[in-house]
Amino acid sequence: MVVAGVDACKNGWIAVVNRDGVFTAYVISHIAELNVVVPDAQVVAIDIPIGLLSEGIRTADLMGRDELDTRRSTLFVVPVRSALEAMTHHEATSISSEKSGVGISLQSFSLKEKIFEVERWLPDSPCPVNEVHPELSFKEMDGTVVTPSKKTWAGMTVRRDKLFREQISLDGVSLEVGARCATDDMLDAGAAVWSATRILMKGARSIPAQPQRSPEGRDIAIWI
Repeated sequence: MVVAGVDACKNGWIAVVNRDGVFTAYVISHIAELNVVVPDAQVVAIDIPIGLLSEGIRTADLMGRDELDTRRSTLFVVPVRSALEAMTHHEATSISSEKSGVGISLQSFSLKEKIFEVERWLPDSPCPVNEVHPELSFKEMDGTVVTPSKKTWAGMTVRRDKLFREQISLDGVSLEVGARCATDDMLDAGAAVWSATRILMKGARSIPAQPQRSPEGRDIAIWI
């Protein structure tokens, strides 16, 4: 079994790889480098939107926010394609409001480059790639939403403990790799690899159960 969980980080991307229960991590500057560091991956689970609409709001985002309840704000509504293609945040907000009825946060607009980076890479990916959301993965582990922010000590501890209970240990990650990514990004990649393992073993579920389809014919769903 070789699966990877990927999260965006300051230096590009952090990938946690599960090779038959042994966990390693890599920091890569471009998502296409995953083809080099994990050429034998069977499933990749990545915390980035896959599949954009031309209008309206993705069902996965609405249903995922409902599942997170009080932590719904941690899952942002993915903007329509034309909003992400806009040159400025002001223009993107105007387009988003017209096409979906909601604005676009600066945070989601700033992710546009990574969203399109992944989209361009997908045809050359070494294996199936599934969208995940770490907070939904952490909730799915034991049925409870993690209340403390992942940037707090309490939030880090709760998430790390959940991973341990799922037999995911990141203690073996090299100091060199660990120094290049934030704690919350490493934990999120750990949650992503948990979902990747479930996807490979046919034990995961998708939100929604019947994926929505993008205008390009791509499935839109968050896997947990």
